Amino acid sequence: MVADALENLELIAQSTRDFAQKHIRPHVREWDETQAFPAETFHRLGELGLMGVLVPELYGGAGLNYAAYVTAIVELSKVDGAVGLSMAAHNSLCTNHILQFANEEQKHEYLPKLASGAWIGAWGLTEPNTGLDAGNMRTVAVPDGDHWVLNGSKNFITHGKSGHVAVVIARTGPPNTRDNATAFVIERGTPGFSAGKKEDKLGMRASETTELIFQDCRVHKSQMLGKVGEGFKQALTILDGGRISIAALSLGIAQGAYEAALQYAKERQQFGRPIADFQAIQFKLADMATEIEVARLLTYHAADLKDRKLPVSKASAMAKYYASEVSVKVANEAVQIFGGYGYTKDFPVEKYYRDAKLCTIGEGTSEIQKIVIGREILR
Repeated sequence: MVADALENLELIAQSTRDFAQKHIRPHVREWDETQAFPAETFHRLGELGLMGVLVPELYGGAGLNYAAYVTAIVELSKVDGAVGLSMAAHNSLCTNHILQFANEEQKHEYLPKLASGAWIGAWGLTEPNTGLDAGNMRTVAVPDGDHWVLNGSKNFITHGKSGHVAVVIARTGPPNTRDNATAFVIERGTPGFSAGKKEDKLGMRASETTELIFQDCRVHKSQMLGKVGEGFKQALTILDGGRISIAALSLGIAQGAYEAALQYAKERQQFGRPIADFQAIQFKLADMATEIEVARLLTYHAADLKDRKLPVSKASAMAKYYASEVSVKVANEAVQIFGGYGYTKDFPVEKYYRDAKLCTIGEGTSEIQKIVIGREILR
């Protein structure tokens, strides 16, 4: 049984690797420089089953587990972190929120479109003035007959412009009170719902990030996910799984940077021999390889707990925290090994360097992960 599971993971890794080499690698620099969101590539990922990895076959998904999901993200992110990020946000946040908290009618309406890649999903929690202080969010939903009227804005939203549907958390009670937020699923084109400014980012530039703006946006009560007041609790559950995906993203970026540095160290000649022969470089590579392996073990451990439906808050926070910091460190060392060439866009490691930093910030900063871990170990 274990052998079969490992074989399945290798098949997923190989098919994703082949896809990335054919459909992503030739365009990485172009997408990064133009900040173009490659929507067609995500439609193709849907055909491969990677836009609904966790979605049961009943709803048109691949019906795979978190270990398979982690494997796919790692392979995509080794080639382009921006593609890995967008694939993870679509699966872990929007699609998974609907999968876990929607009613059957909503699931049958949205999951087949999202799992096939025909539709791209967005997820809105963060706001300009309430990044971590979600209980004080300014986006408000007020009941009006059979509808809710939303006003406010969200920022740093992946696929905020190109997404066909968004899961949005809005405040439906007084600020800073319990159970004061509710989740809604809102389609693009709904009157009063629009995308705002697109962010000009340091890295992950092919992964679109924009504002979501709500101006007297009327949403029918049938678009509510779960019950009134459950929104923030739902969001915390989603983020537990989302942290695993960011750990996988971090792992892929680190692995990509390490492999590039390792290959370069074998080829680059100084004083008549490869720089890999020098102990200074060997020590760097040894540290990189060891820390990547620890990050891998933490990430797959969290995925295993998630698959077995065991508590995962501590493990996912540990995996996200450690893997993201390792990603930044490994990318930095990769640039150092490349030397001056590593600082140019003709070589791949400068992009890993830029992309990696987002991993320590998105879906909860490293400091927030430490808070989560601290609370869990002191229970």
